This record gives sequence, C-alpha cells and structure tokens, in this order.
Amino acid sequence: MPVYTVHEPPQRDTDDDALGHAMRFRFVRDGFHFWAFLLAPFWMLRHRLWIELIAYLLIVGGAAFVLRRLGIEERAGFWVALFLEVLIGMEASSLLRWKLARRGFAQVGIVVGDDLEEAERRFFDRRDDEELTRPATTAPAPSPFGSPPAPASDIVGLFPQPQARP
Repeated sequence: MPVYTVHEPPQRDTDDDALGHAMRFRFVRDGFHFWAFLLAPFWMLRHRLWIELIAYLLIVGGAAFVLRRLGIEERAGFWVALFLEVLIGMEASSLLRWKLARRGFAQVGIVVGDDLEEAERRFFDRRDDEELTRPATTAPAPSPFGSPPAPASDIVGLFPQPQARP
C-alpha cells in the first residue's frame, strides 16, 4: 500500500470555513515516480518545480561538458544520464515536499491508503476523531515528528561509561 505524507497549508485570511482550508491540504505519495524518471524536465514543469528544473539542467549540462572535456566515450554519457534519471525518479517525492516546505506548508502526518482518495478519507476521519476527543482547553497535539529526545549523557558509541576500554 502506498504511503502518503500530509502537508497543511498556511492559514489564509480568505479561509472562512474549515472546508476551504481542508481543500488546500496536499498529499505526497512516497516511493518511485515513474513519470519523473521517464520525463524528468516535463514532470518538473508540470509540478512547477522551477528551482529543481534549473538545478537539473545545470547538472546535466555540467556532466555533458565534463564528459566531453575528458574525452570519455558516449556510452558513459548514457550511463550518467540514466543514473540521474533514476535518482530523479527516486527523489521526486522529496522534491515535492521541499517545494511545499518553501511555500510554508507544514507536514502534519503520514497516512497509508490504496489510492489518494482512500488516504484522504483516512486522514480526515482520524483528524476529526482526534478533534472530537481532544478537550477544548488543551494545547494542540504535538507533531509526531517532534525533536528527538536529549541524550542522557555524553557517551557516544556502545560502551556504557565514558572512556571505557573495549
């Protein structure tokens, strides 16, 4: 089953009702994106990933320039291009999340569903249940991606005491 990360948009003055705000939530499927692998520049244009597209074009152009200057045969260029395309396909979700973070979206959850519609339904059902069971006077629930716990001591590694010998 696909895993989706859920991103909440920043609050707008025009969001009078909860439905308008909920309609702007974004769900990003985690995993390999075939179309990003096959047609990376067009996929980036479709998703308005302008900075990523410029970086991609600079990397492809720089790699072609370096391979030509070094006199490496054309077959190596194919493998470099294939490597870049596979990398884009694997990291497409991260590129979308980075874009959303730049626009002020906050990652508020992770949900699993067979398709996007089921993932949305599961997320909003769970969110409604949490709002109904949460007392009105308490602070909002902490993010599941909060800061990691502070280390208990200055010990690093597998030894239980500082400066212990193996």
